[in-house]
Amino acid sequence: MEPAFGDSISDAILQPFIRASNDSWSNAVRPPASVLSDIQSESNFHLDNPSDSMKDSLDHYVPSLLGTEKSYKVMKKRTSLPKIPLPQSAASFYNGYSPRMEIVESCESVNRLNFFLKSRREEVDAGVPGRFLHAVIGQDVPDVGSVASAIMYAFYLNETLENDQFFTVPVINIKRTELNSHAELKWLLDSCQIDQSSLIFIDEIDLSYYDLFGSLKLVLLNGSKLPSKQEALKESVIEIFNGKEGEVAYPWVEKVTVGQECSSCTLIAENFAMTSPQILAGQGFSRLLLAGILLDTGNLSSPDSTTKDKYMATLLLNGAGRFGCNGLYQILRYKLYDVSELRVADILGKDFKKWTRVGKADNSCSRLTVAHVGMSSIGIPVEQLLSHGEASTREIKYFLQTEKLRLLMIVSGYYDQQKNSLQEILVSTESVEVMKNLLFFFNSNASQLPFKAVHQPGIGEEMKAFEIDKVTSRKTIERLLEQFGGPFNQHRP
Repeated sequence: MEPAFGDSISDAILQPFIRASNDSWSNAVRPPASVLSDIQSESNFHLDNPSDSMKDSLDHYVPSLLGTEKSYKVMKKRTSLPKIPLPQSAASFYNGYSPRMEIVESCESVNRLNFFLKSRREEVDAGVPGRFLHAVIGQDVPDVGSVASAIMYAFYLNETLENDQFFTVPVINIKRTELNSHAELKWLLDSCQIDQSSLIFIDEIDLSYYDLFGSLKLVLLNGSKLPSKQEALKESVIEIFNGKEGEVAYPWVEKVTVGQECSSCTLIAENFAMTSPQILAGQGFSRLLLAGILLDTGNLSSPDSTTKDKYMATLLLNGAGRFGCNGLYQILRYKLYDVSELRVADILGKDFKKWTRVGKADNSCSRLTVAHVGMSSIGIPVEQLLSHGEASTREIKYFLQTEKLRLLMIVSGYYDQQKNSLQEILVSTESVEVMKNLLFFFNSNASQLPFKAVHQPGIGEEMKAFEIDKVTSRKTIERLLEQFGGPFNQHRP
């Protein structure tokens, strides 16, 4: 091995180790003093017995001498992951706040998955001649679990279904441009070496075209009902995977898998384990499923986490790599709320829901009016959102106009330095009149949503900030917003 560790880091890691004395080990791989001090200060990591470490490396290298070769991808790009509480084994790879490098094993499982995605993309672009489009689609929620389950279940069906008339393809139920505002998704796909250019997003395929000619067969994930914007395609649904027990939205569907509240990625991993367990050995392949399980179950600690989730996460442990399960989860969570490089509109659109209310225009006439109400959930304090840029207030109002909303409620949930859970609300309305109606409605429902006003300078009368006195579930806030609306002025005394 050459001593130029900083100049040829991939060579230093990927070449076989040869047993040597302690002195030769120190001269061969000792990094610069500044790097070593940073690493030691972060994790107190050291090698007590260099010969043991070299033996482990040699053991891992021996299979390549016997004919089974492994290739690795070394990425030196800097990734901003400040102050993530990683385990010591993971922290030892960090210099300050940024990973020095990422080493990912190139596995056959991911190669097969990328070949599947690329071939499907090419045939969709060609029009899928002479076959049924067997599309696997989830809810219109851009989270890791939904994206990972759509990709992996489509691949599983393609590997196991013996029907030449079905052309199975995963459809990611968000627009491709929305991927840019989800750093956790982009980081995970890059980390697993998934070819993002081969993925098919909902704005890149016209499902209604295939439905019109009777050639669409839908597999619905993570729910018993299609999102409202795809409800017209419901007669094409032939399978429901991980639906809720007791819900029968489409009685004609014969193949229904009830998930018993566990993660969809858990059920998919279980299917692979029963049919082709060897495919789960690939690090990138198993990481995609493991990440979905960890985020769906709050790192296996939420009340909804099941024994099956924990068992499958253990089986997929290789996917966590050098980060460990806790480290992988912390990176994904940090990326989920990392908005440092996003515009205000992207922050509001990360977790946004909109619904329509219909009611009378006023109390004296019967003319109906349509009002759109929206809610965005963010993981940063309201003050931080407003200080995100000089034009933050204008961007919030522009988002209100772009989505054609009469009212936008921004719900902020975050932890302070003492790990206390806090919630805030920032409300932006179309007019001062709508704001007055909302304030009266809030006062009438103070027992369900106790809050107090918070002064935020320079936001105007059509925007108000509030602090919630007790932690309130998102479902409760959604239910209250659904009650408000319709005739926006009928809540006044």
